[in-house]
Amino acid sequence: MIRKTLFFILMLILVFSFSFCKKTESTTAGGEKLDTNKVYKIAWSHYTGWEPWEYANNSGILKKWADKFGLKIRLDLVNDYIESINLYTSGKYYACTMTNMDALTIPAMSGIDSQALIVGDYSNGNDGIVLRNANNFKDIKGRKLRIVEFSVSHYLLSRALIENKLAEKDVTLVNSSDADIATLYLTDPDENAAIVTWNPLLMKVKNEDNKANIVYDSSKIPGEIIDLMVIRTSAPEELKKALVGAWYETMSAMKKGSNKEKEAIEFMAKTAGGTVDEFKAQLTTTYMYYTANDALNFINSKDLEQTMDYVRTFLFDHKLYSTSATSKNFVGIEFPDGFIMGDKNNVKLRFTNIYTKLAFDNKL
Repeated sequence: MIRKTLFFILMLILVFSFSFCKKTESTTAGGEKLDTNKVYKIAWSHYTGWEPWEYANNSGILKKWADKFGLKIRLDLVNDYIESINLYTSGKYYACTMTNMDALTIPAMSGIDSQALIVGDYSNGNDGIVLRNANNFKDIKGRKLRIVEFSVSHYLLSRALIENKLAEKDVTLVNSSDADIATLYLTDPDENAAIVTWNPLLMKVKNEDNKANIVYDSSKIPGEIIDLMVIRTSAPEELKKALVGAWYETMSAMKKGSNKEKEAIEFMAKTAGGTVDEFKAQLTTTYMYYTANDALNFINSKDLEQTMDYVRTFLFDHKLYSTSATSKNFVGIEFPDGFIMGDKNNVKLRFTNIYTKLAFDNKL
């Protein structure tokens, strides 16, 4: 009788413990309940691979998916890219467009637990280094260089310098906001002006300065500069599903052969501030994942782990990590297979395939 009583008590303890653990896990993975009266704000900034968000907003696609899940979504354009990430980090926005590197250096290093909800594309020539009156990258030595410091532009520059056996001490960095960096370059009378930027600004600089030459671009490091929609891990599941659903419907609209392709491309070109031909040219240097299946293959590949290890090593070596970081393992990065790179007790960036898989299976 005593044994039966003890067994019963032990079973109750195990059931309670299991229920508690399941509840904790659920809370961590996205425990915030949907508030139907709340407006969920999403930030984006101009970039070829992110212009589809404004089309989704303007065309009604985003509202359609928001309505499906009983929520209200407001999409805000923030012209200053780094400021948009800072606003996300400070809690002003639930989600924000950013690169893999910036997701690691800003929100993750600030202690914000985030998911890389959507892997939209990687830069395949969309980021570049421009020199005035020079065709050779090594002519960069001794020049002043306009750049958004600590962004992917900085990463691209460092990769290019290392490849060409140069160092950052060989150039003078002039930190500029992406909101005015192109204008500052174009109005600079210096015959040795130089800039590192991304499209559509890169295309604007190249087209409006006949002395400008792109001497290095991201096609030389394919798959390393990844463009994401990053969301708070604790955000409601409905919000995550709505954003993913809206994204892939937009991808279907803009991809080649779609009956909405012309309308979508024309709208995005106008929003980006260029012509249709210019925008199409930018798309050729953007490796877009037009389908959920394409994105899944990349998210699930070991290449992603290798890329993030390369990026975090670069960040730590160049002192772009937190000042309290003593190694590149300071922050944990979680991958879809459950592997955690870095500190398992400090996971702040999570690559997930859950919602992309739901899109692929038409189960959103």
